[in-house]
Amino acid sequence: MHVPPHSRRARSLAAISVLAIGAATLAACAPASDGTGSEPIDLETPAVGTIEVWTQGADGADLPEIFATFEEENPDVTIKLSEVPEAEFASKITAAIAAGTVPDLIYGYTQTFATLLSTEGFAPVPDGVVEKEDFFENIWELSVIDDTAYGVPWYAYANSSIYRSDLAEQANVKIPETWDEVIAYSEGVQAEGVEFPVVLPIAWNTYTAGVLDVLAHQNNSALINDDNTEWTINEPANVEALEYFASFIQDGLASADGPAFLDIVPWISQGRAAAMPDSGTWFTGWLDEANGEGWSAEHITIAPNPIPEGGTPAATLGGGSWFVPIDADNPTEAWQLVHFMSQPETQVEWYKIFGSFPAVKAAWDDPALEGTPLLETTRESLNYAVSTPNVATWPEVSQIIASEMEKVARGTSTAEDALDAAQERAAAIGTE
Repeated sequence: MHVPPHSRRARSLAAISVLAIGAATLAACAPASDGTGSEPIDLETPAVGTIEVWTQGADGADLPEIFATFEEENPDVTIKLSEVPEAEFASKITAAIAAGTVPDLIYGYTQTFATLLSTEGFAPVPDGVVEKEDFFENIWELSVIDDTAYGVPWYAYANSSIYRSDLAEQANVKIPETWDEVIAYSEGVQAEGVEFPVVLPIAWNTYTAGVLDVLAHQNNSALINDDNTEWTINEPANVEALEYFASFIQDGLASADGPAFLDIVPWISQGRAAAMPDSGTWFTGWLDEANGEGWSAEHITIAPNPIPEGGTPAATLGGGSWFVPIDADNPTEAWQLVHFMSQPETQVEWYKIFGSFPAVKAAWDDPALEGTPLLETTRESLNYAVSTPNVATWPEVSQIIASEMEKVARGTSTAEDALDAAQERAAAIGTE
């Protein structure tokens, strides 16, 4: 889920919950081949009738501005938009599929993909609507099952790390590129008065587990095997990753109790914290909103996530996609709208309106998406960003992992024992 720097959305999502952080991505899927799975549709004949669209969360509020262009090009079509609260979205869609009362098109965040696709209620993407090569491969494959694509990406983001560069300069420490350098950076700024240099996701929930998943990938491992059929939570490299995570708390460089999500901006602004690894792309905007335009440019450095020696670059991947239910009344018109939304110029316009980063690679060539450290780092990170385990049981398993992570952070368990316990419970739950 992407939270852009625009103030209206920042306020609304901050008020909702910690669901803005990083992105847990769920969808049981296999690598794409040709990526589409049904006969072509007519993209030339103007759309007619009413297209009923449901969107997840706050993103829908500004969509009419984009839809207006489609309606101008197709004067006999009307788009009826319904915004569904984020927490209710998956259950409402599932109920609508069961009852046969579906809309023509839905837009959902990556963390709902597994639930959506498990209903088997969505149509394959028709040939010719889009070309999978136009999209970032990692976000495209999240809605592919058995070589058939069921969703078309609308936007994509990849996390990066933020640092108080001014405090780093005072402490004479470099912006980290490796895990060890994060420790050196943290010790250096702490010696200059920063209370808890590193912000960690201490809600001990699915997002906490998601950070471990990213660390595991950086350490050349993963929490699940390549075909998403078996959990690999207690692999030695994952134990090392958890030990690294917990060491910041155990060594007093981070707190197990704060900052809470809504306190992150004040902590970084006040210098109580000075680093946020795998940070959401929206935080620099929030920092400017809190401290004045340009504050981040003067105080913050945005950098790719650090990795261990010999490790692999990795960052949290998130975003959203369009899906057309099998029982949609107007599927052709819905796919025509998806085709329109997937054009590079439409994606660029949405970035200008809402701040969401394009899922279509060609859109990044537009001058509007050049020239800032955030854009450059996000574009680089999209090449290697990873989703959390793409299985329907991830929400349940991630809570187990997070609970065990807290035990390690608080010193009541070892990383090895904690992940052994999580592995045993996850294996009993399975991946389907």
